[in-house]
Amino acid sequence: MTSVRPAFEAAADFAVDLLGDPAVARGWAEPSALAEMTVGALAAHLARQIFNVQRVLAEPTGPEPPISLLEHYARVTWIGTGLQDAANVAIRQDSEAGAAVGAAAVAAGAAAAAGELRERLAAEPVDRVVLLSWGPWPLTLDDMLITRIMEIAVHGDDLAYSVGLPDVQLPGAAAEIATGLLVRLAVRRHGQAAVLRALARAERAPHSITAF
Repeated sequence: MTSVRPAFEAAADFAVDLLGDPAVARGWAEPSALAEMTVGALAAHLARQIFNVQRVLAEPTGPEPPISLLEHYARVTWIGTGLQDAANVAIRQDSEAGAAVGAAAVAAGAAAAAGELRERLAAEPVDRVVLLSWGPWPLTLDDMLITRIMEIAVHGDDLAYSVGLPDVQLPGAAAEIATGLLVRLAVRRHGQAAVLRALARAERAPHSITAF
């Protein structure tokens, strides 16, 4: 198994633990830290990062070679869009629909999916390619998992903050993968000098080096 896969499994376990926290169930119908999303919708969106891996593994792969991670993010249409953009509205609607089953069911579904993936990922070949149904374009399985680790890191933090659990942290290897991807995306967006200065030279750091 590649090193990315255990990191994804750790990230999935982190998400499952967070989804099962009583604070999440208590705040289910309350507004989250994300505009126009309830805590329940945000939790369902977090769980979907695990379900999405199941979904792409169940689909056949086409003949096209995989693209790179940076090319993937160059192609996605949601970066830089507004709150009322169609893609963002659809995400919120799907997330609210996913939350309708309740906190316990979302947490249980995520736990079952994470358990199934632990066996599935160990059996997948190192060079496995998947077709992203939300692309659609091909990525290597490991690159797709890196995108999900980053999503779990970001939305896990969103959810923890929303319910008053600010000190919840992703496991080390998964956190390194997530922050590494975000740094690469920040460099792509702002340039190397801006990111270096933000990390090492506060006196001449730019106002923002956000990845998205």
